[in-house]
Amino acid sequence: MFRRIPKFARNFYFIAAALFLFWMLFLDSNDLVSQFRLNRKINSLENEKEHYLKKFEEVQAEHDQLLSNTEALEKFAREKYLMKKDSEDLYVIIDE
Repeated sequence: MFRRIPKFARNFYFIAAALFLFWMLFLDSNDLVSQFRLNRKINSLENEKEHYLKKFEEVQAEHDQLLSNTEALEKFAREKYLMKKDSEDLYVIIDE
């Protein structure tokens, strides 16, 4: 039975290396599947980071504009928070 197995495959070092390789690739907590999932998660988180950095820059630019321009601040307050002056009437039109 053991005669059909090649001689190099019966070597102790080959068997130990094969078992170690099998363990590291499939059974260890840092196996290939886990590494692939972690790498995919890192890529998605980096994409999210880029998205939020762009949003942060947009909000920062809007913030700077609101602090420097009182007309823009008044327009922002009217549009976002439906604020009005005492002598004005406010009508909200909702498109369906």
